[in-house]
Amino acid sequence: MRLIKHLPNFLTLLNLFCGFIAIVLSFNINTLIYAPYFIFIAAGFDFADGLAARVLKAYSDIGKQLDSLADVVSFGVAPGILAFHLLQLSNSAQSSPLFLFVTVLIASFIPLFSAYRLAKFNVDERQQTIFYGLPTPASAIFISSLILLVLYYPALTISTVVLNFYFLSIIIILDAIVMVSEIPMFSLKFKNLRFFDNFIQYIFLIFSSLLIILFDFKALPLLVPLYVLVSLVLYIRKKYVSA
Repeated sequence: MRLIKHLPNFLTLLNLFCGFIAIVLSFNINTLIYAPYFIFIAAGFDFADGLAARVLKAYSDIGKQLDSLADVVSFGVAPGILAFHLLQLSNSAQSSPLFLFVTVLIASFIPLFSAYRLAKFNVDERQQTIFYGLPTPASAIFISSLILLVLYYPALTISTVVLNFYFLSIIIILDAIVMVSEIPMFSLKFKNLRFFDNFIQYIFLIFSSLLIILFDFKALPLLVPLYVLVSLVLYIRKKYVSA
């Protein structure tokens, strides 16, 4: 096999490496703010390895398993630690052992449900051009965006709402449940680089980029709910038209 055929696996390992860095940065409150960036970069590598595999036709069972293992770290464990920090930063944070146990328990929903979602994806033949449940990178981006929101814009009203312990707990648990749900969602994986073959993907990415340019990190927490909403609209429209 030519060396170029190993490019997708190399990109997957870079995804894992970035997830590891995000975890290390999460150990210290002074470096916590940098952790979400490495999760975003990991998501970029996750997107790139799939695209490279399709372009190079370099599919393999090892690549499939390696991708899931990397995703558990970058989009399960790493955002789970960020969720724990969010709960610790909440306005109801306490120092009791019981509160610590509760925050660990709630934050653990992210890595546990991510692992289950990835295992489910690997054996689900339906999820070739469509996803059932929120993809783990999207979940990780959502949790990461909340950290950036409250650390960069603590004075915003929405930051105060996010840091309400009970609201935050519901959001984290709901995010985990949506990952393993049967909600159909369009895939952001490109079939090729042609615009009209990936019309929805290009439009969503362009619109998301514009929101980030206009509103900075304040727009990030909106992107994943927007993705879920667009997916539901497309599903309902398709079902209605086909009926």
